[in-house]
Amino acid sequence: MLERLSQGLRTTCVVALMTVATYATAQTMRGDHPDTYVVQRGDTLWDIAGKFLQRPWLWPEIWQANPQISNPHLIYPGDIISLAYLNRVTASPGPREDAQPIDAIPLSDIEAFLKDLRVVDAFEHLPYVVGLEEDRLRTTQGQVAYIRGLPGAGAGQRYAVVRPTVRYTHLDRSGLCCDLFHKDDLDFRGKRIADFEQYWTNVVTPDKGQELLGYELQRVNVGTITRGEVGGIQASTLLLDETGREVRIGDRLIPIDAQPYDLQFFPHPPAQQLEYGRARVLAVADTLAHGGPRDVVVLSVGAREGVDNGTVFSIWREGTNTVDRVEKGPDRDADTVFYENKVRLPDEFAGHVMVFRTYEKVSYGLVMSSVKPTRIGHHLKHPDAPY
Repeated sequence: MLERLSQGLRTTCVVALMTVATYATAQTMRGDHPDTYVVQRGDTLWDIAGKFLQRPWLWPEIWQANPQISNPHLIYPGDIISLAYLNRVTASPGPREDAQPIDAIPLSDIEAFLKDLRVVDAFEHLPYVVGLEEDRLRTTQGQVAYIRGLPGAGAGQRYAVVRPTVRYTHLDRSGLCCDLFHKDDLDFRGKRIADFEQYWTNVVTPDKGQELLGYELQRVNVGTITRGEVGGIQASTLLLDETGREVRIGDRLIPIDAQPYDLQFFPHPPAQQLEYGRARVLAVADTLAHGGPRDVVVLSVGAREGVDNGTVFSIWREGTNTVDRVEKGPDRDADTVFYENKVRLPDEFAGHVMVFRTYEKVSYGLVMSSVKPTRIGHHLKHPDAPY
């Protein structure tokens, strides 16, 4: 995050690491920080920041606050970073053997962990798989799927095959404890699977007061159209060419996104403090309820809440409302104690998550670090939140 220094400049460029008091700086610096560090090929700014700071997501904000730095995103292998004296970091140019600056967090470092998931407001209008080669139940690479809804498709056109899997909703409970979020699984047609825990509510008052956050589409494969709807045939032929998930009837088609992710990510705190309970973990990709480092999680906030790619949240388990057994007695049934008479325990820190894909109402994040599993329903707060 330092501007590239000219070849002739060999003097130390002293950069203020903090824009607040010395005490605050001391709290930000790691107690075991190195005196000097030589930037290596393959380093990321998150890694380097973690060597000096307890909170690496502050690195961009601190550097950008210095008027000497016009471009805070350039630092090169061979550059020497050192803690010269209290509250100061110096950066000296290296031999410049590598002309490429390091990235904040390059896509190549995390792409293997990302799931090609996306959220849409509707999918029923998309072309879909109506049949499979030899009437199979599933099919994969080297086999064909038959597509309905592509009357004008020509040979050579490529599409991604996606599967509607989940429907996310939000119930605004302004003035109460916190908002409610719900996830409905979808069947092969994209229809909601009956939730027997809420069956009566869904039948009698479906979606009453609930806001649709979107439908999640999971990429399962990619294919090329080899034959359109010709000679009275009512389906196009799609040849699958990836070793991804097996394709089934009901899967949908969308144009291929040539660049689904940013090429690099610059971690930073959220633009605004959200009301408690508004930002939650909606789901953990490919798991039932919980995940850990490098797992993908779905977040209940998106662009309308000021979230963008690189936003870092801390993850918290909500504190329990428990019965005071010392006061109420060891045998007191918890159901007989009113909510307001229970003791609210503190929220418990679980880890940090960085957003890598943002939509209007939801976003996807990668768990960067954790001290305990990340679970559905966990709260998201500012990364510096003390509790």
